[in-house]
Amino acid sequence: MRVLLLGADGFIGRRVTDRLLVDQELQVTVLGRRDSADIRFDLTTGSPGALARFLDAVAPQVVINCAGATYGSSRVLIRSNTLAVATVCEAIRRSREPARLVHVGSAAEYGPVPGGIPIAESAEPRPVGPYGVSKLAGTELVLASGLDATVLRVFDVVGPGAPTASLFGRLSEGLRRALERDESVVRMPDLSGYRDFVDVRDVARAIQSAAVSAATGVINIGSGHAVRARDAAQMLVRTAGFEGTVAEESRPALLPAQSAGAADHLLHPLAHHLAGHRPAESRATEGRAVDGRSPAAEPVPWRQADVRTARDRLGWRTQVPLEESLGDIWLETACRV
Repeated sequence: MRVLLLGADGFIGRRVTDRLLVDQELQVTVLGRRDSADIRFDLTTGSPGALARFLDAVAPQVVINCAGATYGSSRVLIRSNTLAVATVCEAIRRSREPARLVHVGSAAEYGPVPGGIPIAESAEPRPVGPYGVSKLAGTELVLASGLDATVLRVFDVVGPGAPTASLFGRLSEGLRRALERDESVVRMPDLSGYRDFVDVRDVARAIQSAAVSAATGVINIGSGHAVRARDAAQMLVRTAGFEGTVAEESRPALLPAQSAGAADHLLHPLAHHLAGHRPAESRATEGRAVDGRSPAAEPVPWRQADVRTARDRLGWRTQVPLEESLGDIWLETACRV
């Protein structure tokens, strides 16, 4: 099967690339803005016609879109998470043999929901920040495109390769500095929110499963469990062997509105992770603010995925426990020179 991958340099995209390249049944072509891509193309500025010509040359049977932004101004988020998706959909429609599309969405599209209740795909999306709004607009474009397409709404992604701007990336760096300097306090934003943490390797498996399936529509990708961010942080603290204190700021830094590199969660980088997935990451802006602007915070205290659709239609369920995800984050941080 011929696969065209967009956004291969992002947090999720890198893991998807790893999985696809070891599958001998797949022929993978990478399209992106960097020199490492097989085809150089910028989805935020390129035309649908130009992209359609590349599609005709590659003739992919499946297009996987992991591209997007998580941080940045509203303009950046819209260009990366909405207009770029419009370009992809239109290009596929114009191509000689329209491919199946697997698009990575974000749990930030749901916005605030009642606490204690898993979020089903049938829930009415009510995003409250630029990131979630831009991601939802992209999802709606995919669903209205008439293409053979599915949107994977990814919840809070964790695991090896997590950006240093993410919740656990920042905590790991703080713990390392504290241990090196013999400090007793690591400062973090408010950690009272509940999130559905899912390992990036499990997300990559879900994307691969969706690519070879016939599933359409929106499918939640999460662990199916809500964990208080504070409890998850303590797991990481214990793994690092830190015996000091994690001091939380009184001002909540919960959800990011996510953006294009930040488009996933247009909130504070940390809030970004607490906010919910960060799936659709930007290849070039992931992990840092864009245009020098800080993401705005999005108050979403609860996020838990109803994952029955993923189990039933993709035959997928998580394999990597949260403890292992956090342990791998710490291992990377501790070994970083």
